[in-house]
Amino acid sequence: MQSIQNKILARIRGKGRGYAFSSKDFLDLGNRNSVDKALSRLCAQGIIRRVATGIYDFPRKDEELGGKMSPDIHQGAHAIARKNGVRIQPSGAQAANLLGISTQVPAQVVYLTNCYIQSGNALKTSLTY
Repeated sequence: MQSIQNKILARIRGKGRGYAFSSKDFLDLGNRNSVDKALSRLCAQGIIRRVATGIYDFPRKDEELGGKMSPDIHQGAHAIARKNGVRIQPSGAQAANLLGISTQVPAQVVYLTNCYIQSGNALKTSLTY
């Protein structure tokens, strides 16, 4: 029988590097306390990292830079949305860039949502919902 920590790690590795998540994504594997403790242990081991309050990622690595890369802003935004139980959609220049219509890269990432999420500097960049 696998421990909750091993089940969580298997799911994270299955999603691949760059995957952002919250403890809510693993509540089907165990109760909240055991999931939080398993995520805490994985952070302490350096396998995952905490990038914002309650948000973690499985960091991408770059051999040329010799370390871990910044968290993917879109993965992080979707993890925050899942954590809060809302739906999000990229807006404006961000949507045009993702669709390949424009080469303009917006300085501020803006998402449309079906309810209020507090905007902030999660993931070391400005997110607006």
